[in-house]
Amino acid sequence: MELYLNATSPYARLVRIVLLEKGLADRVTLRWCDPWADDPALLAVNPLGRIPALVTDEGDALSESLLIAQYLDKVEPGAPLLPTAQLSETLHLAGVGIGLMDAAFNTVIARKHEGEKADETILGQRRQRAIARSLAGLEEEMTEAPRLSLGEIAVGVALDYLRFRLPEVDWPATHPRLASWHAQLLRADSFQQTRFE
Repeated sequence: MELYLNATSPYARLVRIVLLEKGLADRVTLRWCDPWADDPALLAVNPLGRIPALVTDEGDALSESLLIAQYLDKVEPGAPLLPTAQLSETLHLAGVGIGLMDAAFNTVIARKHEGEKADETILGQRRQRAIARSLAGLEEEMTEAPRLSLGEIAVGVALDYLRFRLPEVDWPATHPRLASWHAQLLRADSFQQTRFE
């Protein structure tokens, strides 16, 4: 298998963590690329030019991090990241995590192209409110020790991405229970090996 990615994409990091947790890292060749440069190799497997993109052993190209993660969860039978007994809870958290990633990522991209005034637009303000609501909800929900389900991986990556790209949000200072939960999650080798740098 081949995975097209870059080092700062939260979506690609989610997939890398899944690969490590499922014991599939040795079966995948990482293809580092710049999706903003219309990399020809990436466009050949994903015409949308988005990462991550996974080419399976069968030659099928998969895009969208949650779809790739679901595929990888089925490829390797081990401990499921989408456990049937907690399926709705796991998918709920995955949705919150991806939504938080989206709001943060789109804020970063908007600022890159429009400057700080991007935050003052209707969409910019909507993103800021979405981030605040998501963090408040997670502060109430994340009370148990992490189990490394797909949902918790998505939330953990989103929180780390916020600290990496939007440090002014400073969510650990305002959401101490969530910060404690996140600190426990970050001890996992898969999170350690894929840190944003």
